[in-house]
Order: sequence, then structure tokens, then C-alpha cells
Amino acid sequence: METNVINTPIDPKQIPGWGVDADPKNDPTYPMRARMNVTQDPDSKHRPTLQPLEVEKLRSIERPNVSAVYGTTVPPMGLSGAIRRLAFKYSENRYRHWLPLIVADRVQVVEGILDDLVHGTVPNIWAEKGYDVEWKHNRTAFITKMATIAALTAGTIVWLSSGNKEKGFRRRDNQRRY
Repeated sequence: METNVINTPIDPKQIPGWGVDADPKNDPTYPMRARMNVTQDPDSKHRPTLQPLEVEKLRSIERPNVSAVYGTTVPPMGLSGAIRRLAFKYSENRYRHWLPLIVADRVQVVEGILDDLVHGTVPNIWAEKGYDVEWKHNRTAFITKMATIAALTAGTIVWLSSGNKEKGFRRRDNQRRY
């Protein structure tokens, strides 16, 4: 195979299949457009009417404008909102954008649980995580998951409590010498 050392332009008409959609009579969407009364060419550069900005909308720094239509379920707020605002200061091709967004999701879960407790509601985490359904339909995986969580929790508690006793014991021993 011959390698092209010099970057020479290629005539697009020589590429197999180029311009296959250039003929409007050969447009496969034509019957659909006629049935839907679409008068404009779908490739036109006309932008739809923008949705009004009523709440704070975080957007990528790569996009100069906000999307024409977007969801406004919950605006960013609290510590998770501050983390999200920080993340959107960076480009989408950086870990500095995506990792804070993942952390913000986890922080928002804790904020939701604390908000429930502040309002006098004890969250039913067992039902919200779907453990009853998992017990019914996927029992072995559920038992494995719960055993792993229990072992990790117990190991962490033992590890943390054993380290504190040794440090405290040594301090008392040093204090008795003086």
C-alpha cells in the first residue's frame, strides 16, 4: 500500500456514496415531511424560539448559547450546586469537569437525606433502593451484596477502633512515666 506523505486534497465527488442525499427527489424523508406539513427544509439553520431562562441553567463553556429546550426540574443549590458550578467552569474534555459532577451527585444524595430528616421524615432507604424487589427476583446477588457491605463495614470499624486503642494506650503509658 502506498502512503501519501503530502496532504493533498481529495475531490469529494470521487468518494463512493458522496452526495447520495443531495437530490431532494431522492430524499427518504420526503413522504414523512409531506404528511407532517413541514414547509422548511429540515437542514435549515433556523433556530427555534428559545425557552425562557427562569432558573439558573448550567451550561458547557463550549456552547455559546443555551439549548433551545431543556429540563428545569431542580436548579443547582446547596453544596452540590456549588460543586456543579465549579465543574462547569472547565471544559467537558477534562476530568476537572466530570469528576466534580460525580461528587456533586453523591453530595446531593446526602443533602436529600438530611433534608428529609430536617423536615421530620425518616427516609425509607430500603424501599428507595429497591431491596424488596431485588430479594424477590435476584436473591443470590442481593445476599452477596449485603454480605460484602457488612464485611467491609465491620472491617472498617475494627480497623478504626483498633488504631485508636493503641494510640490511646501509648499516650497513657507515656504520661505515667513522667
